[in-house]
Amino acid sequence: MTTKPGFLRSAFDAFVKAREKQAERYVATALLGLDDETLRSRGYNRADLKKRAGAYYL
Repeated sequence: MTTKPGFLRSAFDAFVKAREKQAERYVATALLGLDDETLRSRGYNRADLKKRAGAYYL
């Protein structure tokens, strides 16, 4: 028999997931400040980073 996680565990998991998404957006936005050649050499694609940055990309 499996039990559902309690309220505090569910709230904590949701908080961690939200912070992970926020960190991913932050990093993607910071990487967008680099030139295309540097991004390519590090294995990043500007279009993918723009998607990951979401609404936070300026």
